[in-house]
Amino acid sequence: MRAPLSWVREYAELPAGVDGRELAEKLIAAGLEVETVERAGADVKGPLVVGEVLAVEELTGFKKPIRYCQVDVGDANGTGEPQNIVCGATNFAAGDRVVVVLPGGVLPGGFEIGARKTYGKVSEGMICSSSELGIGDDQGGILVLPPDSPVGADAIELLGLRDDVLHIAVTPDRSYALSIRGVAREAATAYGVPFKDPADVKLPGEAGGAYAASIADPTACDRFVLREVRGFDPDAKTPPWMQVRLYRAGMRPVSLAVDVTNYLMLELGQPLHAFDRAKLTGPIVVRRAEPGEKLETLDHVKRTLDPEDILITDESGPISMAGTMGGLATEIDDRSTDMVIEAAHFDPVGTARMSRRHRLHSEASYRFERGVDRELPLYASYRAVQMLAELGGAEILPGVTHAETPVEPVTVTIPADHPDKVAGVTYGRDTVVRRLEQVGCKVEGDETLTVTPPSWRPDLVDPNDLAEEVIRLEGYEAIPSRAPRPTAGKGLTVQQRLRRRVGRALAGAGYVEVLTFPFVSDKDLDGLQLPGDDARRRTLRLANPMSEQEPLLRTTLLPGLLKALALNVGRGFGDVALYETGVVFRPGPGGQQRVPRLAVDRGPAPEELERLREALPDQPYRVAVVLSGDREPSGWWGPGRPAVWADAVEAARTVAREVGVELTVKADRHAPWHPGRCAALYAGDTLVGHAGELHPRVTKAYGIPARSCAMELELRRLGEPETVRAPHVSDYPVANQDVALIVDASVPAAEVETALREGAGDLLESVRLFDVYTGEQVGEGRKSLAYALRFRAPDRTLTAEEVSQAREAAVAAAAERTGAVLRGA
Repeated sequence: MRAPLSWVREYAELPAGVDGRELAEKLIAAGLEVETVERAGADVKGPLVVGEVLAVEELTGFKKPIRYCQVDVGDANGTGEPQNIVCGATNFAAGDRVVVVLPGGVLPGGFEIGARKTYGKVSEGMICSSSELGIGDDQGGILVLPPDSPVGADAIELLGLRDDVLHIAVTPDRSYALSIRGVAREAATAYGVPFKDPADVKLPGEAGGAYAASIADPTACDRFVLREVRGFDPDAKTPPWMQVRLYRAGMRPVSLAVDVTNYLMLELGQPLHAFDRAKLTGPIVVRRAEPGEKLETLDHVKRTLDPEDILITDESGPISMAGTMGGLATEIDDRSTDMVIEAAHFDPVGTARMSRRHRLHSEASYRFERGVDRELPLYASYRAVQMLAELGGAEILPGVTHAETPVEPVTVTIPADHPDKVAGVTYGRDTVVRRLEQVGCKVEGDETLTVTPPSWRPDLVDPNDLAEEVIRLEGYEAIPSRAPRPTAGKGLTVQQRLRRRVGRALAGAGYVEVLTFPFVSDKDLDGLQLPGDDARRRTLRLANPMSEQEPLLRTTLLPGLLKALALNVGRGFGDVALYETGVVFRPGPGGQQRVPRLAVDRGPAPEELERLREALPDQPYRVAVVLSGDREPSGWWGPGRPAVWADAVEAARTVAREVGVELTVKADRHAPWHPGRCAALYAGDTLVGHAGELHPRVTKAYGIPARSCAMELELRRLGEPETVRAPHVSDYPVANQDVALIVDASVPAAEVETALREGAGDLLESVRLFDVYTGEQVGEGRKSLAYALRFRAPDRTLTAEEVSQAREAAVAAAAERTGAVLRGA
């Protein structure tokens, strides 16, 4: 909504010194979103005056019409003599009143005017068009003023060339602010000054009806008003002051009849429509569309109508899409003299659906779908016929057609101290009543208030709506800032603390966190090389996706991470280590279930909650990483080390350590990993995830470097996190023993390590694999695993015999469980 300050001042008695920016601050404090304040005409400087064309001399010999004019500007030029001006426009004649900028004046855009010789004549100024004055888009000619415009008068003041225009972003619940009436009411309340309602006009005692009309569908329209005028002068021009206001408010002047309806829509918030009386056939009926009906609208588009569309019809069929756009067959043209003015209150939901269905958005539909004052049609239509009579010479026919369906007024019951509880501020009953009455509410009651909201506030339907009105008018800045007091014993849950620890641990290991959208496509799953029967292909499709290219909810974190990796590599960052934590969506074997529709007038019953839970997919929380390039950078210390599958496995161990779990690693084949470089991760006997090098087809599909690695695991499968305790540090000396074991090549090193740990007992402090050997010395199909065993007792120095016994027990356990043979034995 664009609201010129001069227009707002007509209905709100603002202090003289208030400018647009000061008013904007007040309105913002009251809850309106004023985006910008335009200082229209701020760079215009006089002398800019009204002149009368005395004579016009046509100059010949040029490629275009050139006219040498004598213009009377009164005493504005200091001499009283006519001003000689060269002009190329031809839409004015001697005797017309025009706007003249004299030498020294400045037009919008910093265009300074001076006397200069052109076309063989000296031009002492310029005769201006609307576009040159910054009050219109008309490029076709000079702005011709009404004949009663005073010669020599200041045109800046006369036309209102300088004005502050407030650009207000109106939220859907504040439809009243889509009018000067609504903005002026807010301004008057903000400054505590009187407000003059432009809709407060005295209606005549009207007997009888105008053009016959009825409402066939009360759900589509509950009030429909028609008034008639005849003898309108189709050549009557829109007065400049109205053109300026329309242009400042963002609308293009068209013709007087159309401009009057647009002007009143902007001023009152009530859309109006004018029909050519001669083009109507029979009584008007407001109804829903019938199957197969069509209508050519004013934009020259032939539209096939939907049975839910709201129409204004006569005996010929549809003549207008109600509250959206009129029909071409009954439009006002440059010969229309008799008119029927329509004002109505249409169903907001029906209008909104019709507008979206036909992709037909107008200023009228923008207002109707947000809610229009139901009491305005009678007053707005009467003001329209008055203006047509005053400005266009029309005769107002007596009587009015008023079809309506009674609507019960909305009342809201609210405790007088409810706003106090919402804001945490003591306002008191008197303040609550005063503020609600300023909004236009009728308030009754003492401790419990019965509030009847005004017709222009259809958004006030709940006690919290009324509390918001009190709070915003009293000022949000009056609400004290106090830190919330946490309830004793509350805080982060165990799982929340775990997720934070996991994130910190991965960040400490050199990974950078990314947050990706939880949406994927079938192409993403194909890129992961998932088999057709893979459970990760069983997805949920969004009913209204952000993008049709990604309409599915993710079942794995990897697609988003791999695309983030590709983006980083594409920007020149070759060494990348990323991680993400978040939920995935895994529907059950039955697929996507229909979510039950819950009632809104009560809380859900236990059985409804249970059905809702059953319809929701499983949403496990996962952790995933991707790596590419060098894991350890090169430098003066030597070459770098590329990221390998073992780094992805170590990332999983980093996560598991935060839970207090040791992972067991086993070889596996699982997409999207390389079949020979994929590790299954186990916590005990529970599979928690996979890690390793990505399949070459996957890296090619996602456009990432070959041999990139990834890991993904499910956090909840690791079990409940253990309480973090500081380890006991023994001050007794350590005993180191190395052992080399020969096993079959198929035996995982993790199984050998587990056997060594269990066999060595409590004296074993750590075990580390430091060498793997395959070759002739161990035989074909065999490998040698060398481990460093570290022994220490918490309360004594170990003897050589104790260390040897523990080492032998470890080797014996490995031999029993994995068939290991001590190398060199």
